[in-house]
Amino acid sequence: MAALGIGSIELCSPGYEEFASLADGKQTRKIIQDHGLQCPSAHFDLEELRNKQVQSIAWALEIGMTQMGTASLDGKVENGVTTMDTVKRLAEEYNKIGENAAKAGIQQFLHDERFEMSKVDGRRTYEVLLELLDPKYVKMQFQMSAMRAVGDPVMYFTKYPGRFISMHLQGVDLNAPEPGRGQRGGPQLAVGKDSLDWAKIFAAAKTGGVKNYFVEQNWDLTVQSVAYLKTLNVS
Repeated sequence: MAALGIGSIELCSPGYEEFASLADGKQTRKIIQDHGLQCPSAHFDLEELRNKQVQSIAWALEIGMTQMGTASLDGKVENGVTTMDTVKRLAEEYNKIGENAAKAGIQQFLHDERFEMSKVDGRRTYEVLLELLDPKYVKMQFQMSAMRAVGDPVMYFTKYPGRFISMHLQGVDLNAPEPGRGQRGGPQLAVGKDSLDWAKIFAAAKTGGVKNYFVEQNWDLTVQSVAYLKTLNVS
């Protein structure tokens, strides 16, 4: 990754089975730094944040992270729809998680996956969450492959300035068949070999407050994506 020109990586916590070997934060930090990389961010299972937040924060700080997030608030969804009571309850809970993280110098963030793709009272749950989550304690991480379900990233970045901290990048074909409910959907494409205007997205991301971005793809697509991103001269 360093040889490709990647400077920052994002991990998943040791609570994820395939990342269990990273439980020694100091050792993990040394490995990352020895290869010329840094790791500002990681994903955590929501149950970890609910029940083991103190331990999770300690691990993140050992590695030198400043951001912690989760993939989804995982509320109950039936036929693509959830309830406002569910959304409000989960937003309140996550605000408290974010407040606790802030006391340790950590910025909490929320990704957009299954629950966030649903609808509530005729609106996108993701957009309602942006209104309910406290901007002092919770930023957002935009998942590009979810945009056909949650909406246009440029719209979000400009409508909610400063509310975002990072992005997960994937190529997206807006002309591909619609994904099923709760699915990212569409073929796997390299960034730049799709139908998105990436220069426009990155310009809007500055307004949104995005500080870092991570290519989330298999290795071959990552190589292609990084090569394209270099041509944009984005930092």
